[in-house]
Amino acid sequence: MNRRTVLKGFAAASVLPLMPGCTRVVGEAEIPVTPLNKPRKEWRGLVSTRAYEILFEEATERPESSNLIYETREGTYLCAACYLPLFESRYKYESWTGWPSFTEPIAGHIATKIDFKIIWPRTEYHCVRCGGHQGHVFNDGPPPRGERWCNNGYALKFVPVEDALPALRG
Repeated sequence: MNRRTVLKGFAAASVLPLMPGCTRVVGEAEIPVTPLNKPRKEWRGLVSTRAYEILFEEATERPESSNLIYETREGTYLCAACYLPLFESRYKYESWTGWPSFTEPIAGHIATKIDFKIIWPRTEYHCVRCGGHQGHVFNDGPPPRGERWCNNGYALKFVPVEDALPALRG
C-alpha cells in the first residue's frame, strides 16, 4: 500500500458521512409542497410512540406488524405525521415482504437520500413536507418502472376513497 492509496481512502471516507444529507425530490408536484420547519420533538405528541420512532428516529417496524399490508380498499396513503398524501392505492401491490409496497409515489411528495446504515448504500425516502422517514426504494418491483417503494406501515395513515382527506397538520 502506498501513500496515494491511503490518501484516496481517507478522502472517500471523509465524503461518505456527507452523502446521507444529499436529498432529491422525486417528481414534480402539481402544487409545490412547502417543507415544515418544525422541531422533531414537537411531533412526539401528535403520533404514536411506534410511529415517532419510525418517522423521526428512522427505525424500521417488524415485517407484518402493520395492518396496512392487508388493506385492499381504494384510497390514499398519507404521511402519519403531517398528513401529506404520499401514495395512491392503485399503486399498492403485494410484494410478499411484510411491508406495504407501492410501485410509485405521488410526484413531488417524496424526497430520497442515500442510506449507509447497513454498510452498502440503499435509497431511503422521506415525506418532503415534515421529513418523516417512510422506508426504502428497491429496484425489484413489477414493470413498467421496476421500483418497490417499501414503506413502514406505522409511518402511514390510510384514508378510504369515500372519506375526505384530513387537513394537513403541522
